[in-house]
Amino acid sequence: MIYDVFFSICQTEVDGYKPTEREMFNNFFDQVKLADRLGYKTAWIAETHLSCEVQKENPGAVIPHFKGEIGLNTDILQLAHKVFAVTDTINVGSAIMNILCNGGPIAHAEAIKTFLALHGLEEKEKRVLEIGFAAGRFPFSNVPYGIRPRDPVEEKAWPVVKGLLFREATEIFLRALKDESFSSNDITKYMLTRDLFRTDEEWNELVKVYNQTTSGDQIGVDGCIPLRSFWDFDKLGVIPFESRMELLKLTIGSHDPLTQKHANKFLPCGVFNLSITPSEKIDETHVFMQDHYHKDGGSWQRHLMPRTCLIFVNGDADKSPSQQTVAAKKAAKSALENYWLAMEGTLDPDKIEKAVNNSIAGNPEVVAGMIKEKYHPQDRLMLWFDFNNHNNEEIKNSMETFANKVIPLLEQ
Repeated sequence: MIYDVFFSICQTEVDGYKPTEREMFNNFFDQVKLADRLGYKTAWIAETHLSCEVQKENPGAVIPHFKGEIGLNTDILQLAHKVFAVTDTINVGSAIMNILCNGGPIAHAEAIKTFLALHGLEEKEKRVLEIGFAAGRFPFSNVPYGIRPRDPVEEKAWPVVKGLLFREATEIFLRALKDESFSSNDITKYMLTRDLFRTDEEWNELVKVYNQTTSGDQIGVDGCIPLRSFWDFDKLGVIPFESRMELLKLTIGSHDPLTQKHANKFLPCGVFNLSITPSEKIDETHVFMQDHYHKDGGSWQRHLMPRTCLIFVNGDADKSPSQQTVAAKKAAKSALENYWLAMEGTLDPDKIEKAVNNSIAGNPEVVAGMIKEKYHPQDRLMLWFDFNNHNNEEIKNSMETFANKVIPLLEQ
């Protein structure tokens, strides 16, 4: 089993207290330096774009009850340079880089290659940049960059179009990282077809809109609707060409098997899955990727699917084991209640209970037992210690307790 740490750098209000941005970043660097000393493999860092607080002023606020910013890291590459400068062995990962905003897939590929050229100037450098990439969590982060429906057909079919758009961006991103020279004419073209929609009614309504708004040939319900490319460019190559690409690992944040397969046509790409993903889906993805993982990455391994693991561990020496578990579960319930209240404005007892049960909470022995029961021995865990918690010392204590008391139990 591989043990990583996930850092949210989430500047939300907890029990009436919201740290400053300076406090948030100082606490993060304090924690990541400890994670490095404790031997955790990779520091995965959440990414967010544009202010949630400002977005609340617009119609259709996505998280109107949330106080603060859901994350402060807007650029994993700048942050990674700083992390590598103050640590010795830990890798850095993005969880997850949005390749649609901030210039799109070409801009992100170029920035990554520049980072790797600089990071790899020291020939002895072996630490890896792990780029998890996806389409972004909130639409408001993408809309200012032109990621929106361009005509009535796309507006009607936007959930489907958005998925195909990300698949197009993924191909551009990966081919640019491969040092290919290509134009938008070389990128896979997509069609909207009946099988992409849940019901006949949805498809028939889309056909109706297409026929009403297109001056060209009309189509029937059994036809297909061409989708225009979102990126239009002449032949290009992304520099630098001599970057240390062996210091890059890629993980795609998509649950769509066809997109996972398409990404692996170009470069080896692991797959992100959250801890809340049903075990059946986890198993299906592992089986699927055994057949479709890019050959240059070797055979598919379970650690290529990092999994978020919400940890509440209490090893307080002044408490009995049962008291430690009670304290850990109390902390879990409090954090999750605060989180769902912030996200939705109401508390659903069933949702809270389910979330608490889905987290890993207890004394070191209980936590180790829960992990053994829930995860495969070859899984890779992104351990989340800072969930809805701004107590820096408490978070560091949890990281130390897990490393010094839980991991030895798991390795017995």
